[in-house]
Amino acid sequence: MNKNKVILLLSVSLFSSLSSASVIVDTKGVDMNQYNIDLLECQQISTQVQQEQVAGVGRSVAGTAARGAALGGLGTAIAGGHGSDGAKVGAGIGVVGGLLHHRHEVAYEQAKHNQDVDHVQKQCMIGRGYKVLN
Repeated sequence: MNKNKVILLLSVSLFSSLSSASVIVDTKGVDMNQYNIDLLECQQISTQVQQEQVAGVGRSVAGTAARGAALGGLGTAIAGGHGSDGAKVGAGIGVVGGLLHHRHEVAYEQAKHNQDVDHVQKQCMIGRGYKVLN
């Protein structure tokens, strides 16, 4: 085996282990050297999938804290208490809510990105004539 083939196979192995998506292909009658080359190329193509950027956590938390403070202050004032106490409690609840909301958005966008990468890899392999099973 020549040096270039060894480097290519090592690259395929390394890149395959780093990939978040997995493509299951029926390999009966398939030239495995060509399959590994095609898989590597499809994985490289899938890196072009853009990940949606979630707004910064500070901006997200600040917005929910402000809304929480306004609602808390209004609710306390209507109930006959001092509005600033309710605003403090509302802001605290808003901060927690903002953090949870931001965490959920980040997890959702990461899952969507992984799904898009997986889809691109599968479509690429199908386009190259492979029978993709998953």
